[in-house]
Amino acid sequence: MTDFRTATEEDLTAILGWAAEEGWNPGLEDAAAFFQADPEGFFLAEEDGTPVAAISVVNHNEGYAFLGLYIVRPDYRGKGIGLALWTHALKHAGTRTVGLDGVEDQQANYAASGFAHAGGTTRYSGPVPAQRHAAIRPAGSGDLPQLIAREAAASGTEKPTYLSAWFLPAETRQTFVFEQAGQIAGLCTVRRCGEGAKVGPLQADNTEIAQALLAQAADWAGSELIVDVPQSATALTEICETLGMAPSFRTARMYRGPFESPEAPLFAVTSLELG
Repeated sequence: MTDFRTATEEDLTAILGWAAEEGWNPGLEDAAAFFQADPEGFFLAEEDGTPVAAISVVNHNEGYAFLGLYIVRPDYRGKGIGLALWTHALKHAGTRTVGLDGVEDQQANYAASGFAHAGGTTRYSGPVPAQRHAAIRPAGSGDLPQLIAREAAASGTEKPTYLSAWFLPAETRQTFVFEQAGQIAGLCTVRRCGEGAKVGPLQADNTEIAQALLAQAADWAGSELIVDVPQSATALTEICETLGMAPSFRTARMYRGPFESPEAPLFAVTSLELG
């Protein structure tokens, strides 16, 4: 018998373990920040009390939600469990527009649930020359309103609860800001993963600032960087290619409901799991 329930933070840690097994390479301390985003937005399907599938539908604000962490354990695929959990979880979004980043070959299935294609995201990875910059410093709690607003200007919607946790430091996550004439002119968060370190979000006023932030992230992480670059971020794509970072795979960004995606040439998404 299949039952659905809301996942706990402990469950979410296990779900991120599933994601690692699937090659998603989540951040080492993603669970707490993810859970703070919307504690009611994570769901499990259980067969006779055993968790077999997971999904998240995180309500970021009154008008926008994001679907992610959609995983069915290999032995339970093809039985309709995932689709039933998908349908159950989407009710949590209510009338909100819902976004997702999914593998491109599943677009037809997402379209059947009312999602429309709105572009793609390419993952770039590789070594980046490490260098510190005098204008870059760690972000603090006083920076949160500006950081949240800058990310929203690039992504198209505010995610205040999620990013209030994400932008504050953890043992394996750090956010940096670039200050120019007393104002924040760029930001990036870097987090260590099972393999390498992911940068996201990254947002900058110009190419030089974006490059300096990537170099600072590489210095902090001491490892290969991974950056998820939206199709519209043409200037960041050029930076990644100039640095010799290799594209590995693409995801399709899709929405159910109206959404205006900004054209942000220097922007990397926070995470493919939660947007």
